[in-house]
Amino acid sequence: MIKVSGLTKDYGARRAITNVSFDAQQGEIVGFLGPNGAGKTTTMRILTGYMPPTDGEAIVAGYDVVEESLEVRKRVGYLPETVPLYTDMVVFDYLKFMGDLRRIPNVDARVDEVLDMVGLLERSNGYIGNLSKGMRQRVGLAQALLHRPEVLILDEPTIGLDPGQVVEVRKLIREVGKERTVLLSTHLLNEAQNICDRVLIINKGKIITEDTTENLQARLIGGERVILRVRGESDELAATVQQVKGVQSVETKEDGSVEFEFSAGKDVRPEVAKHIIKAGYDLLELRPLGMSLEEIFLELTGDSKKK
Repeated sequence: MIKVSGLTKDYGARRAITNVSFDAQQGEIVGFLGPNGAGKTTTMRILTGYMPPTDGEAIVAGYDVVEESLEVRKRVGYLPETVPLYTDMVVFDYLKFMGDLRRIPNVDARVDEVLDMVGLLERSNGYIGNLSKGMRQRVGLAQALLHRPEVLILDEPTIGLDPGQVVEVRKLIREVGKERTVLLSTHLLNEAQNICDRVLIINKGKIITEDTTENLQARLIGGERVILRVRGESDELAATVQQVKGVQSVETKEDGSVEFEFSAGKDVRPEVAKHIIKAGYDLLELRPLGMSLEEIFLELTGDSKKK
C-alpha cells in the first residue's frame, strides 16, 4: 500500500510538487494523470526512494521512504519512463543479473516465469541492443516484476508498444494488480479509463482531484447523460421524453437522436423506454453517454476554457 501526506519537493527555487496527499490500497490500480511537468515523475521518484522529498511523508508497503529507504526498495518494482538497460547483455542474463542483485532464490526459474508473463520467452537469448523499443519496454517491466514486489510503480508503461502489445501489457497490469498496489502514470487517458480503479489528476504540482471516472463524470455533469434513438421520423420524440418524471435537459441532435439528463442515483431509463414504446416508437438505442476521461481532464485543469 501507499500512503502519502503533504509531500513537497523543491528543486532550488522551483517547487515541483506542493502538499501532495493520497493513498493506494493493496489490490488497487491507481492512475496518475497530468500534463508534462505536472509533478508525476517527481512524485514517483520519491516513492521509489530515488530521491527524498523537501517536506511531507510517504509510506510505501509499511515503510517510510526516507527513514527506511532500503526496505522500501526491496518491496517496490519500478519501471521508469526511460528504461535503463544494459544493451550489450542478453535478455536472460540481464534479468538473472538483476535477480542475483536482489538475492532471489531459484533465480533462473523466476526469470523464465517473468519472461513468459511479458511475452519475451522466445527472445530470452537475444541481445537487448537488438530489440525494438517496445521489446525493451517489456524487458523493463519484467525487471520490475522479478522480485514479486508488493507495490508496482509504472511510469508510462505502454509507451512505444504497438497496439497488440498494449492490449497484452494492460491485461498483465490488471492481473498483477489483483494482488499488488499499482500506481501508473500515463498520457493515454483511455488507458487509465480501461485499467484503473481510481484516478489522481495532478496539475502544476498539486492534486486537483481523485476519484473513479464514473464518480468524476457524475460530479461534473451533475447527473447522467443518455442518448436515445428510434426507428424512422421522430419529430415529437423530445416532447415524449420530456413527459417522463425526472428527465432533464432534453435536446434533439442533428441525426434525429435525443440526448437527455437525469439526476445521479435516479435512473429513469426504464420509464423512458416504457413511455417511448407506448407512444408507438421502435426503440433502437438507449445508452449512457458519460464524459470521457479526456473531457474530465480538460474540465478540471481548465484547459477546456482556453479552446
